[in-house]
Amino acid sequence: MDSKDDNDGLRCLVTGATGYIGGRLVPELLEAGHRVRCLARTPEKLRDYPWAAEAEVAKGDVTDAESVGAAMRDVDVAYYLVHALAAGPGFERTDREAARIFGEQAKAAGVRRIVYLGGLTPADVPEHELSPHLRSRAEVGNILLDSGVPTTALRAAVIIGSGSASFEMLRYLTERLPVMVTPSWVSTRIQPIAVRDVLRYLVGSARMPSEVNRTFDIGGPDVMTYRDMMQKYAAVAGLPHRLILPVPMLSPGLSSHWVGLVTPVPASIARPLAESLRYEVVCHEHDIADHVPDGPGRPFSFDTALSLALQRVREARVSTRWSSASTPGIPSDPLPTDPDWAGGSLYTDVRELDVDAPSDALWRVVEGIGGDHGWYSFPLAWAVRGWLDRLVGGVGLRRGRRDAQRLRVGDSLDFWRVEEIEPGRLLRLRAEMRLPGLAWLEMYAEEGKDGRSRYRQRAIFHPSGLLGHAYWLGVSPFHALVFGGMARNIAQAAVRGTAGGRR
Repeated sequence: MDSKDDNDGLRCLVTGATGYIGGRLVPELLEAGHRVRCLARTPEKLRDYPWAAEAEVAKGDVTDAESVGAAMRDVDVAYYLVHALAAGPGFERTDREAARIFGEQAKAAGVRRIVYLGGLTPADVPEHELSPHLRSRAEVGNILLDSGVPTTALRAAVIIGSGSASFEMLRYLTERLPVMVTPSWVSTRIQPIAVRDVLRYLVGSARMPSEVNRTFDIGGPDVMTYRDMMQKYAAVAGLPHRLILPVPMLSPGLSSHWVGLVTPVPASIARPLAESLRYEVVCHEHDIADHVPDGPGRPFSFDTALSLALQRVREARVSTRWSSASTPGIPSDPLPTDPDWAGGSLYTDVRELDVDAPSDALWRVVEGIGGDHGWYSFPLAWAVRGWLDRLVGGVGLRRGRRDAQRLRVGDSLDFWRVEEIEPGRLLRLRAEMRLPGLAWLEMYAEEGKDGRSRYRQRAIFHPSGLLGHAYWLGVSPFHALVFGGMARNIAQAAVRGTAGGRR
């Protein structure tokens, strides 16, 4: 970033740009006239975002001091929007080290302000008694506040917006269960906030005066219980009144598995959310308005936040989802080279078919796969595989799609993630279900002769240990049914689509 006059837009570094909040913050900063650099472990995940051409991307990781230092050069404001949510028993240590590195590198680079989004904590509970998730978020805020760089640490409770984990949890619980036995935390008071207000406060925090170095509680105007939130959702969504029966014996661990079975949010993410809901999380001040004034009707009411989120969902205009960020504990290694890869064994299942449809019709079917469209092959087998994955703590099939028609690199797609997409030609998915190894699925739409096309499909598995080899051998007999049927049905769907378009 080049030097500039102070009256121009600020130079902002955004971490967590592939996540739910970060992916929405970048365009807001750009619209406000700021220049944006994103720090990303995998820059390719950002290339298909609508704002990608307007932002600079630096490759790096918040746990790597050298890459953080390089990304901080010429930066005025650094946004810290990452955390190691439920990434195993060492996530608090990882969060602590990453925050320390970020603060040190920001100070060394002369950054004017750090802006952090953390969790709202109860005033009457000592930090050491908080859940590990809330405790870590509070500790990260304290580390940044003590870094020597003026810091704005925003603290929010439940964030309501299309695609947020909290909204998806509320939505699916309410829509799927007209009568529900619930954990006792449904009676805890909460102060939710609309994602649009969170973004407004984040953008406005960039221009706080240098003497401000403190936390700010941010929330909407409504304080309610989770039971109230579910009943409000039912009313706004036009559903009948829900019968909710709280019981005390559902611990956060048990209730997180219950949430994981009913909603698309896996237990690994539902648990810290459920643990947070055990405490009353209500704002004790609204001093943020002294620096980021609230206009008429702001912050949004809970009903308005719900209505806006539901409208986005119904119009299929969800820009980011909770699943935009990589899920803790899932594989992230890139695809090895072809079967002669020197790193070890690779198993493949290859299917090729000539299709009586043009390649663009075939590509529409390929890009529309998953979610409500399904996987074009033996639905019961896919459903059982999804349930088995949920039972062992995986993401299962219910994450669905961000957009019903279009995919971009980094999108979650049921229990896959889009690793590569070449529009009109290639879709490569990386498996995020629990497996004894790494797996990919590639689908190609290629030009054929005389207006026809060729469909090529390749499933790839890199086994981990003896169990991985045994797994592949065990499922191989079903490949003709699953993968063979998939190839045939995708080809037939392309032909039907072409015939329908000619009518």
